[in-house]
Amino acid sequence: MNKQVIVKDLGNKDYKETWDYQESLFEEIVAQKTNNKANGTTLPTTNYFLFVEHPHVYTLGKSGHIENLLIDEEGLKNKGATFYKINRGGDITYHGPGQIVGYPILDLENFFTDIHKYLRSLEEVIIRTLSDYGLKGERSEGETGVWLDVGTPFARKICAMGVRCSRWVTMHGFALNVNTDLGYFDNIIPCGIRGKAVTSLNVELAKDKVDTQEVKQRILTHFKEIFEATL
Repeated sequence: MNKQVIVKDLGNKDYKETWDYQESLFEEIVAQKTNNKANGTTLPTTNYFLFVEHPHVYTLGKSGHIENLLIDEEGLKNKGATFYKINRGGDITYHGPGQIVGYPILDLENFFTDIHKYLRSLEEVIIRTLSDYGLKGERSEGETGVWLDVGTPFARKICAMGVRCSRWVTMHGFALNVNTDLGYFDNIIPCGIRGKAVTSLNVELAKDKVDTQEVKQRILTHFKEIFEATL
């Protein structure tokens, strides 16, 4: 098992370009596994972890409902936003400036072959990161992602998650609101869940801006712990 993970920070990058790049890495790992099986070899497969910040974009997962996008094509244009139907799980979400998006592209056979455990582990990475800032991140039963004040009238989502897994290879991942313009969430029913608010790290900490590079380092620290990975 190869638990070495190659970390790449793509900076600010178009959603479609990043999606295509994810697909290329995904196919690379699948091809490695196919060759191993065909040749009876056990050569190590590669794992990646991508950080990226996207321009304004709404994405709809394969189980999502287009009705959860509350603006039309003209509205998207006015907002300077794009829209894509994509091949991850989950419903609709928003990506944009000030948000840390993480795409682990892992061969789970290097770690554990349990997609439920994988999602809970990603949530735990974010929960521990929030704890570093004095915030109590929580899971909400039946709702993937990380929340604050679960079970109260003030429940709000701070991190959305949606993944694809095939041949035990993952792609897509999580979106943590750090310095995000939360007004863009008004144009969707986030994750298809009505009546729940969204928030960001800077709002919760009452700061104009939180250092995103510091948050990324904390995420990597906890990812390394939880996945017992080498970065």
